[in-house]
Amino acid sequence: MKAWVVRELGHHRDVLHLEDIPAPALQPGSARIRVEAAALNFLDLLVCQGQYQEKPPLPFTPGVEVCGVIDEVAPGAGFQAGQRVIALPQLPHGGLAEQVVVPLAQVHRAPEGASPAEAAAIFITYHTAHYALHRLAHLKPGEVLLVHAGAGGVGSAAIQLGKAAGARVIATAGGPEKVETCRQLGADEAIDYRSEDFVEAVKAFTSGRGADVIFDPVGGDVFDQSRRCIAFEGRLLVIGFASGRIPQAPMNHALVKNYSLVGVHWGLFHRLYPDAVRAMHEELIQLYEAGRIRPLVRHVYPFEDVVAAMDALGGRQTVGKVIVSVS
Repeated sequence: MKAWVVRELGHHRDVLHLEDIPAPALQPGSARIRVEAAALNFLDLLVCQGQYQEKPPLPFTPGVEVCGVIDEVAPGAGFQAGQRVIALPQLPHGGLAEQVVVPLAQVHRAPEGASPAEAAAIFITYHTAHYALHRLAHLKPGEVLLVHAGAGGVGSAAIQLGKAAGARVIATAGGPEKVETCRQLGADEAIDYRSEDFVEAVKAFTSGRGADVIFDPVGGDVFDQSRRCIAFEGRLLVIGFASGRIPQAPMNHALVKNYSLVGVHWGLFHRLYPDAVRAMHEELIQLYEAGRIRPLVRHVYPFEDVVAAMDALGGRQTVGKVIVSVS
């Protein structure tokens, strides 16, 4: 079978190579899946460079999120051959391959009616946003939710899940096209951070009160500014640091406004609480099948063009999730 393989660490353009490798054999307690679509995540770029916190042994195939059809499955698994599923491959045997063997604990049913590209895009981003907004921030109907990078993968999921929860949603994005995308996703207010001061816009939208929940996958200056427009007893969700700078927070400011700084590490939660993750997945499937959420997929690359897909992702040239069509 063909797979993208990394044999030495470095920039993805230098170290990713499409190779013929042996097809994986079924292991106990696993499913062998014919991959139809793989979703790219920023960690795929980092893992190639050896900069991700988890470092798989060399050689490895990147890709931690796929949709595909089960070719073979261990007995008594609750799944059957021919069933379309979502799976989270475990590195070093990642999903940028024609076939992958995945432990059954990391295999989940795909929503009815979803294309392989949409199904591949629904797991990590929507689970991260759902976990952050509901389990950690306890978002309530009528509250104001500020979502940064609203046209990105996890940001677009947060906008939709916020609206589904009955929140009033403000989104920020860079440029008119991405701002319009946020509006199409359901944001009540969308702000172009390149030309507007989002702090003043949030204060205007909330009559000076500020946002109850802030969803921040950017960090850096965005985090610093967000503290200026958070409501009393608000919750500032630290999703990641796409800006490249990990910010520092003065605790006296948190004390004065009684707001919470909440770290969001979905990956560890996913490993520690698998039953909660499955329950969350069923809720997300119901929302999808009811038409209340839909992954934002505008960039689908052929399997042979994985390097170009990663270029686009790393260059912040994309809207929503980046998908690789494998078969």
